[in-house]
Amino acid sequence: MTDNTASTPGPAGDQAATAGPLSGIRVVELAGLGPGPMASMMFAELGADVVRVDRPTPPAITDVLDRGRRSIVVDLKHPNGPETVLRLAERADILLEGYRPGVAERLGLGPAEVHRRNPALVYGRMTGWGQHGPRAHTAGHDINYISLTGTLAAIGRAGGPPQIPLNLLGDFGGGSLYLVVGVLAALHHARATGQGQVVDAAIVDGVSHLSAMIWAERRYNGWTDDRGGNVLDSGTPYYDVYETADGGWFAVGALEPQFYARLVELLGLPEWADAQEDRSRWPQMREAFRSAFAARTRAEWEKVFDGTDACASPVLSWSEAVHDPHLAARRVHDVVDGGDVPAPAPRFSRTPGRIAEPLGHRGSRSREVLTDWRVAGVDELLAEGAVVQRDTPAAR
Repeated sequence: MTDNTASTPGPAGDQAATAGPLSGIRVVELAGLGPGPMASMMFAELGADVVRVDRPTPPAITDVLDRGRRSIVVDLKHPNGPETVLRLAERADILLEGYRPGVAERLGLGPAEVHRRNPALVYGRMTGWGQHGPRAHTAGHDINYISLTGTLAAIGRAGGPPQIPLNLLGDFGGGSLYLVVGVLAALHHARATGQGQVVDAAIVDGVSHLSAMIWAERRYNGWTDDRGGNVLDSGTPYYDVYETADGGWFAVGALEPQFYARLVELLGLPEWADAQEDRSRWPQMREAFRSAFAARTRAEWEKVFDGTDACASPVLSWSEAVHDPHLAARRVHDVVDGGDVPAPAPRFSRTPGRIAEPLGHRGSRSREVLTDWRVAGVDELLAEGAVVQRDTPAAR
């Protein structure tokens, strides 16, 4: 693996720290899937010591975002299983869980129990629907959460069905990132006052807040519920994607007049220079753009637009993005465990984050974690089966 410090140079003479900005912060993660693990991975990449509490039975779905933390296997059905987690929480700054409402409480690991042991701890809760409301106890996934907020209905072309934006918008945009922001804000408060609190991070809340600009556009600038009929949803010819001669695609985002002028100049369509806001001519403009892009390959258009302010760029696949000159120059990707992974973001000039290594085998570091965190009764917890130490590859 190559080293990626994800940093930018500081003033002359400064030396970047070897640990991230969250060095010294301890996080307990109750194992889950999706947005919770993504948040935990971000904490780890920023330097926190993250310990994931796994259960003895392997999950039906493998967590692919398990990098950057140590695993301890705890039997939460054992009389001393929850007690083990509470002992970890006593020494932690943050606890993260993504269960349905009430599950952590039934396990004896709800906020009240944890705060009795550690009043300054930040308790982060990650759910789709939130901790209360008619849907709070029902199952759902990214597509369900964004469907209820209005955002899914807004994505797609006129006359077509809503288009699914992978699970980036709900799980990770409205989920993980809002959990991280909320927990860090609460941690700042806890450090200043000694008072911990609960952070209720719900995807429906986060996605709705993430859409603040669109809500403002609806109120002030005439944004409508007609899919594919607005400025940023393919409603305009100068904010869209066009197919090239070789079956590739080019993205156009020439919103400002000066960028639009450069676009039509480089497309060889000077006759459209004064027609940007003439909606009556947009169908013809779109056809002119479509014909122009279809006349050359994607590579040829890349040469035309390279280094210009036309706001036109090739649509790259995942495998192509790794080799893009700009992303490569910024070292946006690295290699971990034989595969490409994104580097930590954002970047810090003094305390750079680092690529998180794979988790390893579930429970392979149980004793190590308990010892490092100075949890009392390590031998007893292992001997009685409340905590499981595993050393074989099959245990992952």
